Amino acid sequence: MAKDRPQDEDYITPLRRLILSVIVLLLIGIFLVWRIDSPRVERFRAEVIDRVVPSMDWAMAPVTGAVNLIRDFQSYQRIVEQNNELRRELQQMKAWKEAALQLEQENARLLDLNNVQLDPRLTYITGVVMADSGSPYRQSVLLNIGARDGIVDGWAAMDGIGLVGRISGVGDKISRVILLTDTSSRMPVTIQPSGQTAMVMGDNTAAPALDFIEDNDLVRPGDRVVSSGDGGVFPAGLLVGQVAEDKAGRLRVRLAADYERLEFLRVLRHLGTEHLTQPGGMILPGGSAALPPVPAPGQEGAPDAGTAQPETLPLAAGGLDG
Repeated sequence: MAKDRPQDEDYITPLRRLILSVIVLLLIGIFLVWRIDSPRVERFRAEVIDRVVPSMDWAMAPVTGAVNLIRDFQSYQRIVEQNNELRRELQQMKAWKEAALQLEQENARLLDLNNVQLDPRLTYITGVVMADSGSPYRQSVLLNIGARDGIVDGWAAMDGIGLVGRISGVGDKISRVILLTDTSSRMPVTIQPSGQTAMVMGDNTAAPALDFIEDNDLVRPGDRVVSSGDGGVFPAGLLVGQVAEDKAGRLRVRLAADYERLEFLRVLRHLGTEHLTQPGGMILPGGSAALPPVPAPGQEGAPDAGTAQPETLPLAAGGLDG
């Protein structure tokens, strides 16, 4: 037995050396094949890769399945979070809807109690914003409505919340809206609740300046700014925004309209307001109206000299005597 052990050991040692030599030669051959720059060797490498790599799909299947499972789980978590968030927003929207319905009913009752007559001529037509000027010196947008839709130069344009600008240039099928932020935009406004009048001066910034204020001490940041209707260009009472103060202490207007998302604009059909040109008759004590002035002889409508004129009785300062 003692003689057999050395013989076994002498047999295993050369075998190990042979296997190690073959492995080293194989690795050196693979290295040389991958390093030789020859078209034939390149084709050989491509064939080897085509035969070996596809057969490794079975080994990558568990890894791919695990990755897809993790992604599906993460997607499910995101869906659950979005669902919960949508539920919360839906509850908030229901509350806002109820509040809006109550305010609408209250507004209708107040209008009915006050017998408010709304201007039937103040209607609107909605247009789609096609493009903007894209210029740092010009703030304007184009609408797909024009003269064929009855659009007139100077009409006000709103985004449904606040005033955006006015029509300045009308074509047959398109029209241009000069925004309130444009340097050529000037608009008279009223600041509430103080009732101060001012001018909104566009200066190519998101918050145009507020100038020509009657009394700056009566204006506070957060005050409501609406159109005054002076000049007859814009109707009165259109929401413009709120008063804000910049770092330099200058008063500006934080516009109510969302200028970042101008997709649809409402153009108000403002046909102007009726102006009184003739003074009314003076109402005297007792409910009697003063007689209209009699034209002088020779003027149009003057009575003939031979026509008898009705006598007017003088009235006492304290009214008619009983």
